Amino acid sequence: MEKKNSRMKRALKLRSKIKRLGTTRLSIHKTSQHIYAQIISGDGNQTLASASTNQAVIKAAVDGGTSNVQAAAEVGKAIAERALAAGITEVAFDRSGFKYHGRVKALADAAREAGLKF
Repeated sequence: MEKKNSRMKRALKLRSKIKRLGTTRLSIHKTSQHIYAQIISGDGNQTLASASTNQAVIKAAVDGGTSNVQAAAEVGKAIAERALAAGITEVAFDRSGFKYHGRVKALADAAREAGLKF
């Protein structure tokens, strides 16, 4: 439980900072098999766009499973395209306390390359 508690403490600090800013946020969550991304409004009441490795379009674009860096990059591209289609260009990156490397970094880099600013 120590690892989860540390992650939750990091997440709480980050979310409180984002809440004070009141900006739209790109929130991610990862499990051992999948990665999920959501664009959440500044007040936290509405999900504006979402993407995950559970979706058929992304599963078809990925070779070798849904729990790798390539799959995370596909989710990053998809969430950026959906956000831009919804008129959102700038977000705050909420990594949910996960350390910024591996799949989290791949998702963030792909979203930036697709035109999302954070």
